[in-house]
Amino acid sequence: MLTNMKNLARLLVLTALAMLVQGYHPGLEDDAYYLAAIKNNLNPALFPHDADFFRVLFQATAFDKLIALSIRWTHVPLYWGLFLWQVAATFLILWGCWRIARRCFEEEYAQWAAVAMVAALLTLPVSGSGLSLTDQHLHPRALATALILAAIVAVLDGRRVLAGVLLLLAFPLHLNMTPFGVSYCFFLGWNLKSNPKWSPRKFPEHSPAAAAALLIPLGWMFEPATPTWRQAEATRSFYFLLHWHWYEWLGIVGPLVLLWWFRSLALGRSSTGISTVSSAVLARVAERTVYFGVFQLAVALVLMLPPPLERFRSLEPMRFLHLVYVFFVLLAGGLLGRYFLKRHVLRWLLLFVPLSAGMFYAQRQLYPGTVHLELPGRPPSSAWLQAFQWISQNTPVDSYFALDPRYMEMDGEDYHGFRALAERSVLADALKDPCIVVRVPSLGPRWLREMNAQSGWRDFQKPDFLRLKSQFGVDWVVVANPPVAGMTCPYTNQRLAVCRVE
Repeated sequence: MLTNMKNLARLLVLTALAMLVQGYHPGLEDDAYYLAAIKNNLNPALFPHDADFFRVLFQATAFDKLIALSIRWTHVPLYWGLFLWQVAATFLILWGCWRIARRCFEEEYAQWAAVAMVAALLTLPVSGSGLSLTDQHLHPRALATALILAAIVAVLDGRRVLAGVLLLLAFPLHLNMTPFGVSYCFFLGWNLKSNPKWSPRKFPEHSPAAAAALLIPLGWMFEPATPTWRQAEATRSFYFLLHWHWYEWLGIVGPLVLLWWFRSLALGRSSTGISTVSSAVLARVAERTVYFGVFQLAVALVLMLPPPLERFRSLEPMRFLHLVYVFFVLLAGGLLGRYFLKRHVLRWLLLFVPLSAGMFYAQRQLYPGTVHLELPGRPPSSAWLQAFQWISQNTPVDSYFALDPRYMEMDGEDYHGFRALAERSVLADALKDPCIVVRVPSLGPRWLREMNAQSGWRDFQKPDFLRLKSQFGVDWVVVANPPVAGMTCPYTNQRLAVCRVE
């Protein structure tokens, strides 16, 4: 058990190594919204002009409220609190993987090989879905995943009430991902008594929560599609299955085929009488992951392909692959440990050192403009982050900014969100805000109006900025250095200038 200090130490070391490979970047990608929402909970005076770009959607999650509440209660500085939550989420995911591995593999080295494989591959992309196993910043998906894994352990142990409670706790953290966890638990726990080699203490053949899994994906109804909504949707390639590349489809089918092979390996081992119980559990986990994957793929095809159901694409039903990949990586690591690594230290090094180095290198290629670990208290590592910090410390809270609507993809910016880090309102952007519009179509007209007003940004002169002020109330802009003539810019660095519009 985890009370064993040796096991606890191993998990802590793997957590640290996983974060070293993965990196840490608060404010990155989706954290443009999550971190802004947390800060808005802590200081409601922030974002007086544009909070709707996260507030409307975040009514359906308790994540930002939970994190903000923990900061208030503990009085820990915000960025230290976020970092500690990220460490805790990573630890809990690896702990959940270890608990599952203990039930699937009797050999201790196979159990730890399974967990080590997950730790090394936390940034593994999930084919075509826009996800990785975990994110380089605190994300509600990580906390929900930890709870889902704990619920799966409870299902394996026949503890149906505990599984239901854990899934209920996951729902307010991530309303999109938790139904996949419920669905998986349904498939894993369905008709357990038919397998005489695996007899958990208790589990019903049909629990109400599990049966509801088939209905939950159809429960969200949004506003009807509009031309503006379709324009925002077009910025998300993973909504269009028929446009996926062949290797993305291979990333769907390949893990399912290999999982079925894992099942055959486990059944073959079980038939010889070796470790009957754990082999039966391994066979069932692999088998039911395939059943879950095939079923969810069918649901995704029904929801995403017919044009009349286009609004359901925003449910992102292909993200079921996240759980498939978690179990594929976990079981693959355990089987490698069983049949190849065993207790040979050199083999462990030959596998995990190059694998971790490759994943580390991939992260540095993705985010070359910032340090790998943006730890609390560390000075900003790029011109963009330096400008954002200056803005947060030196401009009025009710300031309204504008900057290149495609700023996130510019050199050195590395997809860090302005709202989250500069802590100021800003006109809509072209890269992240469409994701919110796809979910909340009523924001579409505002998004399109602001995007049209910023068209041709890189050729803007002072009259264009004055037009933005007249039209929207923008009183600050972030532009390339040197700025255009006639602008008053109290802050500049080697790349950027922060200028008043007056």
